[in-house]
Amino acid sequence: MKKETELKGIVRDRYAKIADQGKAENASSCCGATVSSNKIYNIMMDDYTETDGYNEQADLGLGCGLPTKFAKISTGDTVIDLGSGAGNDCFVARHETGAEGKVIGIDFTPEMIQKARINVEKIGFNNVEFREGDIDNMPVNNDVADVIVSNCVLNLVPDKPKVIGEIFRVLKPGGHFSIADIVLVGNLPQALKQDAEMYAGCVAGAIQKSDYLNLLEEQGFQNLRLQKEKAITIPDDILDKYLSKSEIKNFNKSGIGIFSITVYGEKPQSNQQKPNRTLSELQEASSCDHKSGCC
Repeated sequence: MKKETELKGIVRDRYAKIADQGKAENASSCCGATVSSNKIYNIMMDDYTETDGYNEQADLGLGCGLPTKFAKISTGDTVIDLGSGAGNDCFVARHETGAEGKVIGIDFTPEMIQKARINVEKIGFNNVEFREGDIDNMPVNNDVADVIVSNCVLNLVPDKPKVIGEIFRVLKPGGHFSIADIVLVGNLPQALKQDAEMYAGCVAGAIQKSDYLNLLEEQGFQNLRLQKEKAITIPDDILDKYLSKSEIKNFNKSGIGIFSITVYGEKPQSNQQKPNRTLSELQEASSCDHKSGCC
């Protein structure tokens, strides 16, 4: 297994290249990293174009959800976006905070930070800033954010417990997060796994859904709930390279696969000890038809 510093280097190099590509190039291949499927579309991305605050120049087509849509951002809030890229989620968040609030984007790729700063200068917002740094060691003081959002980023970070601890640290007591991410349910067929990890949302760092939710629960977040969940369908021209026709049929019926989830949670008030929602309750609440994206 590669060391943490090596894994971070791989991700940084990949996203440095992505920063110089357009949305169309990124949308036809996982994170701009691989040759695209014959069906040219992004199998993870949700459509931002009708979202208030959307900025086309800042949309690189890299997300797996719309966390800012679910984040309950209020006027005057301080919002932090983890893995802010070219800034699109920050600009959507700024529409909700208004001029009275503040939005901070954090990204560890210098090329992304530069692109985001150019974008914000063009727009003219003076309450949106971008800071270069690791999200597992945020350049932010304790108890700063009312809301934290992130869009398909934690799956790329080797030390997920450390990132989740940082989220807890920088949220104000009573603050909350809404995070879209990629998780696994069950074990992918071995013949498929390597290519699927590179193609379907760069999920080489994705972990089991149950483990992901456990980490949030163990950190002490309360009122956890799944705001949305959808299956990531792997195109047949990818499956055909590794599985037989019967294996493809069985795989598609198995419920095993890659999922995009949007998770909400709250940091307890300092003088408040509410019982946390248990993992089993959270899992039961999400027991819908994954393909419908109903949760």
